[in-house]
Amino acid sequence: MSAHSLSRRSFLTAATLGGSALIPTGAWAAAPVAREHGPYMKLSLAAYSFHSILPKRASAEEYAKAEMKLEDFVRYCAELNLDGCEPTSYYFPAEVTPEYLLNLKQLAFRLGLDISGTAIGNDFCVPDGPKREEELRMTREWIDHAAVIGAPVIRIFAGNVPQGDTEETALARCISGINESLDYAAQKGVMLALENHGGITATPEQMLRIIEGVKESPWFGVNFDGGNFATADPYADLAKIAPYTVNAQLKVMINRAGKKEPADFNRVVGILRDAGYRGYLVLEYEESEDPRTAIPRHVETLRKILGR
Repeated sequence: MSAHSLSRRSFLTAATLGGSALIPTGAWAAAPVAREHGPYMKLSLAAYSFHSILPKRASAEEYAKAEMKLEDFVRYCAELNLDGCEPTSYYFPAEVTPEYLLNLKQLAFRLGLDISGTAIGNDFCVPDGPKREEELRMTREWIDHAAVIGAPVIRIFAGNVPQGDTEETALARCISGINESLDYAAQKGVMLALENHGGITATPEQMLRIIEGVKESPWFGVNFDGGNFATADPYADLAKIAPYTVNAQLKVMINRAGKKEPADFNRVVGILRDAGYRGYLVLEYEESEDPRTAIPRHVETLRKILGR
């Protein structure tokens, strides 16, 4: 057993005292990503960067009239000479047809772009019942969609503790939801990447408890979001989850204990390099400046850091 496994198990033993045997530990746990050949990173852009103008789950008529559609977003990524694009699930038409998915895949390919991944907004903390079944069904549906468009990874959320429930119960439900969905994802050749996105993933300790409960599988990892830890030392906390990273999203701002400040891209990329990360850096722009003017500037910064 590695020293890393021992340290994680020691932490979890301390963290789960008090009757929290709901969460499995030990050899069952997902492991850090096995790395080869040293760090290597490519650039992508998340469609969420245009959340102010992309239509959200629009009808066919509304989608046709939208200021920007996912097809336009893909073309924009090509204009920037990015390596990939990340079409967020929220901005697909309300009715996602096989024809639409294949056309989007074909467009990206013709423009020389990978579809680096996609993202859903699930909640695996909800209790048993119709709502939970819908969350699991939606996750399977988007695993299918990802397989069709050639997206190798889906960003998933954990969720929030329902009113009246305990965090321990929510954690157990989340782990169960991930494991159930992971079986399906493995059959379709799509990775599931758990994002540090508040709720029961607001701290690295919470993230590691979930990871400890997820069965070891080459189809599971972490979606490292560089701007989502609102802790006293976000960079140190990002370093704790970096070994599990299979997809990385970068924000231009970080939240240090409730106060926003510009993100140090050099430092964030350095954390990923130290972890040996190989994969996409996906810029996810959320600020008030027009994304069409802000994004090219931040992409150039990242290119310089990567030596492109």
